[in-house]
Amino acid sequence: MLVGSSSENGDRRERGSLLQRAGFALAGDEGCIARARRHAADFLSRLRDRHGRGVSAYTVGTVQLIVSELVTNALKYAPGPVRMELRVTGAGVEVVVEDSNPALPAAHATDPDRVGRHGLEIVRAVAEDLDIQRLAPGKRITARIALTGLC
Repeated sequence: MLVGSSSENGDRRERGSLLQRAGFALAGDEGCIARARRHAADFLSRLRDRHGRGVSAYTVGTVQLIVSELVTNALKYAPGPVRMELRVTGAGVEVVVEDSNPALPAAHATDPDRVGRHGLEIVRAVAEDLDIQRLAPGKRITARIALTGLC
């Protein structure tokens, strides 16, 4: 369930570059991950349609994949609230997921026979950059990709 959202899609300057962003508080009900993916697609559509930014279909799909993996893991392993933020700086988009579990995730070695636990491995493969920070309490994971992507 989307339990709250804040959206700041107006223009703001950060280190000299245009920034658009939207934040969402998420709860782990049925359909939550699908709604998080929808919010990501809607955010990127608004960015393209209202702000005239180039956003490739590849970027939309990749952001939705990253959202799915990071939100799924946060909802699965964190006992408390989960917050997702999407933000654009320069030519990139960041997917930021914060949760209340202070344990930092670790990618497992590639194993095609392993069932599950591939989320971080997938995010590392498609993101240009991945940053994981411990917070008090919890952690923040930020994945970055280019807005214009491959296609």
